[in-house]
Amino acid sequence: MTAPIIAVLAFDGISPFHLSVPCLVFGADRTRLGLPRFDFRVCGLEEGLIQTDAGLSVLVPHGLAALQDADIVIIPSWKDLGAPLAKPLEDALGRAHRRGALIVGLCLGTFAIAAAGLLSGRKATTHWAYTDQLQALHPDISVDADVLYVDGGDIITSAGVAAGLDCCLHIVRARYGAEAALRLARHIVLSPHRQGGQAQFIERPVAPSPAADRFTQALDKVRATLDEPHGLDSVADAAGLTRRTFTRRFQKTTGTSFGDWLADQRITLAQRLLETTDKPVDMVAFEAGFGSATSLRQHFAARLRTSPVQYRREFSRRAGVGERRARLPAESIGHASALSPG
Repeated sequence: MTAPIIAVLAFDGISPFHLSVPCLVFGADRTRLGLPRFDFRVCGLEEGLIQTDAGLSVLVPHGLAALQDADIVIIPSWKDLGAPLAKPLEDALGRAHRRGALIVGLCLGTFAIAAAGLLSGRKATTHWAYTDQLQALHPDISVDADVLYVDGGDIITSAGVAAGLDCCLHIVRARYGAEAALRLARHIVLSPHRQGGQAQFIERPVAPSPAADRFTQALDKVRATLDEPHGLDSVADAAGLTRRTFTRRFQKTTGTSFGDWLADQRITLAQRLLETTDKPVDMVAFEAGFGSATSLRQHFAARLRTSPVQYRREFSRRAGVGERRARLPAESIGHASALSPG
């Protein structure tokens, strides 16, 4: 099997942190976690030394020719936001996109993709502090300031700083399955999966700690018993809050509604069961709390644009039997963790 080629664009003045995000996810050997060995390339307008904004020098081993056969092209940040792209870079991005490469803009990297003309008529996001500038420079883009990332299929853009990690993990999840993404997330100590529209928060073991408040314990219990019915009123009552107070706190903590969060948790569990067990779809639906295979199929179609059977076939083909039957650890939602601006 040919190693997937990941090309990451570096440039003078880049932040070492922004450059490190795709390096952390794709640059190391993660084969023991169930991921392929990536052909990872850091490239620039030209190969050679660049200076980061922290004063560190980085040797860039590849020029733009590295984009020619890349499966994924990642622009982890950008500078000179209003300036036109260098023509060689604009052409290289356009060619990569036309031949089917996934183009990814993390944080301010969205500006480079927009300057290449690849986001016209599309929805996109970037660091919240720069969304107005992106909209002003590119009025033909629908800019969403309130999401972690926007997956347009062939182009993905993310919000600022730490949201780039969520975006890269989303790519792993979409291409290599929920179980592989979960193992990677646990390895790098990152929240396993957040929908693009959600705020980030950290998962921790289901067993409640003495310091955990009733709100957190209530969410822990829901996550541990997804096969049971859970209504907003009953969970609010378990948290010791009124429905209105619980709803407000939940929205502030997770960035989404309780119903959407619950559906996401159930879909995640169903994905992992489909990947790691041979249980019939009816049983997967029951254990994930959907009640019926029909309901599970409807949710998969709406959120993943596939069917449970097709999902299992795809990710069973990509993963070995031993990997697919890895133990399913019990996990739950813990305290909120805000994304740092900057």
